[in-house]
Amino acid sequence: MSNPTETNAAQARTAAPPPPTAPRPPEWWRSARWRWGAAALLAAAACYAPFQLVPFHVFQLTMVLIYAVALLGLNLLVGHAGQISLGHGAFFAIGAYTAAILLEHWALPYPLTLPVAAGAAFLLGLAFGVPAMRLRGLYLALVTLAIAIFLVPLLKRFEDLTGGSMGLTLAKPAPPAWSGLAEDQWLYFLTLAVAVAAFLLCAGLLRSRVGRALHAIRDSEGAAEVMGVRLSVHKTLAFAWSAMFAGTAGCVYTWVIGFVSPDSFTVNLSITLLAGLVVGGLGSLSGPVLGGLFVMFVPSFAQDINDAAPGVIFGLLIIAVMYVAPTGLAGLAGRLIRKIPRKE
Repeated sequence: MSNPTETNAAQARTAAPPPPTAPRPPEWWRSARWRWGAAALLAAAACYAPFQLVPFHVFQLTMVLIYAVALLGLNLLVGHAGQISLGHGAFFAIGAYTAAILLEHWALPYPLTLPVAAGAAFLLGLAFGVPAMRLRGLYLALVTLAIAIFLVPLLKRFEDLTGGSMGLTLAKPAPPAWSGLAEDQWLYFLTLAVAVAAFLLCAGLLRSRVGRALHAIRDSEGAAEVMGVRLSVHKTLAFAWSAMFAGTAGCVYTWVIGFVSPDSFTVNLSITLLAGLVVGGLGSLSGPVLGGLFVMFVPSFAQDINDAAPGVIFGLLIIAVMYVAPTGLAGLAGRLIRKIPRKE
């Protein structure tokens, strides 16, 4: 015989309305056709932009793409693997200096510097990823911060190779005659091609078993180990992949700027990149792009507001964005989309 109390409770649960749930994205947003259409529209806008903007603005967009590639690697490490790095700018510098040295001392063709710079950063990230097997949190942050700190004096020490404090000045890739493009447009399209390839590679990586293993480690290392994920291997590879994307961005940076010096890769670069990623949105493919926009434009905006203390303005802007969008700009955009009513 059933308990009357339990029967009444069951009837109450049946009669009660279902608990409120977060609004689902509208049907048009979830359709694959719309997503492909949005991607095609974005690609068309990206190809059309350099023909409508002045050279300086084209240069700014080029730098946004470079920072987006660098942040793509940092997002892989921090947003998807759950690790921390305060030395990402050092791997960016390794890629930049590898390309510069190959161009200056070995006269290597520009396209060949890209895989070499990416490979050098990958190997260095693999070596420095070993401490990630045993360190976590603040201890890991201090190790990665040390990388960014000692790199600048190290680059200044080998003057014959790196140019010392004066750096290296290089020629930029000249546009081929058949393209009919100006130099700034040619550099933009080179950077765009590298960025698209990097994003496709990262998206494929995250959809593979490696991506699922990184997400498992981020959510719970103990549970991931029980499921058979090799923590040491995937943590080390996360650092290596992250460094590879940073090195790729550094190589393209050398092409675009035509100059490298140790003072361009201080600790501030690593901190700015991490801040840009958090503002853009962790764990999202659109986060690095939004973070690249933040890294490129917000410091100069802060400088325009107050020449005496741009760092204060920069910090206040970060606080304001985090207050409005705790999950980053990508998360804010996602919440706005989910609020769009469904079409029944």
